[in-house]
Amino acid sequence: MSAVGGGDGIAAVVVSYRSASTLDECLVRLRAARDVVQIRVVDNGSDDGTLEILQRHALDDPRMRFIANPDNPGFAVACNQGAADCDAPWLAFVNPDLHVRPDSLARLRGHAQALGGEPLLGADLHGEDGVRDGAARRRDPDFAAMLRAPSAAAHLDVPMDTERAVQPVDAVSGALMLMPRALFVRIGGFDEGYRLHAEDLDLCRRARQAGAVVAAANDVAVLHVRGVSSRSRPVFVEWHKHRGLWRYFRRFEASRRGPATRAVVFAAIWTHFLARLPRMLLAR
Repeated sequence: MSAVGGGDGIAAVVVSYRSASTLDECLVRLRAARDVVQIRVVDNGSDDGTLEILQRHALDDPRMRFIANPDNPGFAVACNQGAADCDAPWLAFVNPDLHVRPDSLARLRGHAQALGGEPLLGADLHGEDGVRDGAARRRDPDFAAMLRAPSAAAHLDVPMDTERAVQPVDAVSGALMLMPRALFVRIGGFDEGYRLHAEDLDLCRRARQAGAVVAAANDVAVLHVRGVSSRSRPVFVEWHKHRGLWRYFRRFEASRRGPATRAVVFAAIWTHFLARLPRMLLAR
């Protein structure tokens, strides 16, 4: 594990919640990742043995520190806590169910440096079955399409452009984001008004509004196990997904829409949630 100059070091920030089944492997890989000079894990009140894993890694590696929140203030709050507790010039937000390769983060940083400015990059995420994660490349939510068909709000995926190693997109997945700390600070970090989901769409949109390029590195493949910490509370997670979508609409579109349109969007979002609720309850 190599340390690098002050302008190149990467701080990896991980937010955990009941992530014991994948967190150990995630941290082993981060500790072996090139140019990672700091690792910060913020745990949101786990009760599944996560803290024991964190303590062991912190004792073994001086780059590793963790913050144990007594409750769960949300993903955005915890990301901001982790970023504030380190000072490396590059920030990588890494889900606890992500398996980076030794060169994954360094290659993302290399792409960012080649782009110039202060870009925000994601990777080509795929599941254990090899299927690509559509959330790795997304467009902004289309609320007009959602009004025509409420399920359209869930289909934000952008096809991979196989001709481009770095593909500009509206948004990348919060499961893995790398950016200069300067950009993160300039746009105010994650919006803590989101509890779970849509905060990555929000961050990417504000980055673009600030003049940054948002792009997916199609040649950096990373395994994403997906959904480990959300399986125990599917209704809670789904509720916050829809709440996050409504907050996103209010932040970026509501001011340009009339009261009737705002009311219809609100109804469409929550009708979609209610339509999904029986299946989630049956699954429990």
